[in-house]
Amino acid sequence: MSHRFGRADLRRRMRDYVRGLLAPVGRKNGWQLAEFAGHRTPDGLQRLLNGAIWDADDVRDDLQSYVAKHLGDDDGVLVIDDTGFIKKGATSAGVQRQYSGTAGRTENCQIGVFAAYATARGRALVDRELYLPKSWTDCRQRCRAAKIPDLRAFATKGELAKRLVLRALASDLPLAWVTADAAYGQEGRFRRLLEQSGLGYVLAVPKSQQVFGPRIDHLFAQAPDEAWEPISCGDGA
Repeated sequence: MSHRFGRADLRRRMRDYVRGLLAPVGRKNGWQLAEFAGHRTPDGLQRLLNGAIWDADDVRDDLQSYVAKHLGDDDGVLVIDDTGFIKKGATSAGVQRQYSGTAGRTENCQIGVFAAYATARGRALVDRELYLPKSWTDCRQRCRAAKIPDLRAFATKGELAKRLVLRALASDLPLAWVTADAAYGQEGRFRRLLEQSGLGYVLAVPKSQQVFGPRIDHLFAQAPDEAWEPISCGDGA
């Protein structure tokens, strides 16, 4: 994806920035990332993020093409989920006190909705959307200070998930399935989008919500003991 950055110095800074994000750096702020990269100050990395001309969505498209080439499979699964990033202060885009599944409690944090692509060949994150609460979208001055475009309106996490699915369908990624937890499965419009797109899906749905077809908990109750097999989801689990 180096062709997305017009100058050699931008390519070097982006490489340093990504390496810093992947490294065991205590706090991923400008100063610590710059120190890890061997820079005297964070000015270069800050210019890369705040002033340099490059398009994050173009880089995302390159990533999706790369993942499709190396991990793509006709039975590919798109996994939708959100995660929180603990923050201090009130100036980071989208930050407010809200529930974070990462922390397991309400914290001052940002929330991102993410899409991962998974096949038998491997898995990788392939897309993202920042969740902007109404406390942000209702205050254009605050949005402009954080360089959020005026056209960006409030969208629920379910609406952001729909955007991720539609972009994945338009990409090089071969898809057969989508999966997500009840935060997304409870939205009928999200399920209809998947059905209309011809995608299979496995979504958690609250048992209080009416669905068409047999309920999975009823099917489970009818299964004999020999139908079950314990499978570990990881070492020690």
